[in-house]
Amino acid sequence: MIRIGWIGCGTHAGEMLLPQLVRLDARLEALCDLDPDRLARVADRYGVGARYGDPAGLLSHPGLDAIGMAIGPAQHVALATEALARHLPVFIEKPPAPTAASAAQLAEAAQRAGCPCVVGFMKRYSTANRIAGNIVRSDTFGPRISLLGEYMTAPTYFVGNPDYTGFYLHHCVHAMDLVPWLMHEPVVSVQARRFESSPGKLALHVAFNFASGALATVVLGTHQSRGTPMEWWQVMGDHQRVEVRNVHEVRHYRAPGFKAGDAAATLDPAQDALVWEPNLTAAANEDHKGYHALLAAFLARVRGEASDAPEITDGVRAMRVLEAMVRSADSGGTVEAVA
Repeated sequence: MIRIGWIGCGTHAGEMLLPQLVRLDARLEALCDLDPDRLARVADRYGVGARYGDPAGLLSHPGLDAIGMAIGPAQHVALATEALARHLPVFIEKPPAPTAASAAQLAEAAQRAGCPCVVGFMKRYSTANRIAGNIVRSDTFGPRISLLGEYMTAPTYFVGNPDYTGFYLHHCVHAMDLVPWLMHEPVVSVQARRFESSPGKLALHVAFNFASGALATVVLGTHQSRGTPMEWWQVMGDHQRVEVRNVHEVRHYRAPGFKAGDAAATLDPAQDALVWEPNLTAAANEDHKGYHALLAAFLARVRGEASDAPEITDGVRAMRVLEAMVRSADSGGTVEAVA
């Protein structure tokens, strides 16, 4: 069983990440948080005896096989670099770093150490997105021609970030990873337009360009209620498309014949639309958001097994696209997104 030391016991770690981690072949060996009350609550919940108020103490805890952390982007860089120097594989939540340059420094540290540094891009692992990704990468789908997307949030979620830094780093970065993942090719340039209807309420229309000539347009913003569906993706090929709604429904449209003039019309499994959605009433501990599958992929890398876990190099690419988007929104021009 893999022994994990975990840094950061906030709500996201305690309610989203750690519940999925302990379902896997891993044991929480030690926990660290600067808030002693929060540390005690989470450690008591998961039965962890080794508790540290200082990350240095946790990193020195004997017998650890890997480190996980969900703190802040600057702390991710500093502490992941230290963990890698101790030859400990690392899982870091997104965003991996405050800048693309610091993410690249972390990637260099991982390469020097010869250890994996996995980034928490769980959108790749949500059941619906994985189904869509497998469809669009199949031989029968053909070239990916265009992508449309919406990924919204509310202004109250990023209180204290009047320059939208938190919105960019913690929200938009998901799209910067998911768009090239769905299109199965890197973004080469970005053009963004912005509209601020009032302080804290920002709308972005972002165009992503690819070497193949394919196109993507995504709407991002802080002017929708988090109590409503917030996310939608559509990838188009030649005479077919895949749509993902609210991370729980997939629709695959093909090229059926017209039905109205066909007295024998039926549903053709080779041509008509396919629809998938989960049975949320099933008595099964399934995680359709993707954290469980993401952490399983991380543990596979810790064991030295092949895995599609998103590495820090993916984080560098996402951060470069993110920074290109911000520069484009500020300047109104097209900005390259590659090094």
